[in-house]
Amino acid sequence: MAHSIALSNPDSGANLVILMGVSGSGKSSLAKALADHYGYEYLDGDDFHSQEARDRMAQGKPLTDAMRLPWVIRMREYFRTAAHNHQHSTLAFSGLKRAHRDELRKAGLKTLFLFLHSDRDTIQTRVNKRAGHFMAPSLVDSQFDSLEEPLNEPDVFKIDVHAPFEQVLAQAIGLIDRELHQQVDALLA
Repeated sequence: MAHSIALSNPDSGANLVILMGVSGSGKSSLAKALADHYGYEYLDGDDFHSQEARDRMAQGKPLTDAMRLPWVIRMREYFRTAAHNHQHSTLAFSGLKRAHRDELRKAGLKTLFLFLHSDRDTIQTRVNKRAGHFMAPSLVDSQFDSLEEPLNEPDVFKIDVHAPFEQVLAQAIGLIDRELHQQVDALLA
């Protein structure tokens, strides 16, 4: 499934790899592994949620768009500073709404989205097995219902996470090497 990707803010000196998808798609695990691989800063979008939002999700209540917007703006502002400081980062972020993805594009980093997806049954099974996460397993359906698929967004690459983690990680690394690091490699050659 190789296709040409047009990165957001291609002239930026800071890279941002956003692992997006519904809860249970493996965003945090993959974002951590990629941060370790590249020496990037790892961030989790959940850490930007207010306590009120966390409490609401723990009660099995989905967030409204109005509740999500301040969360996304906090992330955008954080990444504007990261861009200024030339800090490369990975971010685990649901990115369910295009408007929210667009807000993060405005942060000014060279941005690549990896859309982690699978079927509902696979995701529900993963969420049911998770321990210690604040989001109630009953919210998987609301995540799928809220998801605006990233169609016609040239900086998004879709990865099926039904495959074993090592295979998904290798696919992500290959894509990042090709799309984000090819310019650096060409300069070093």
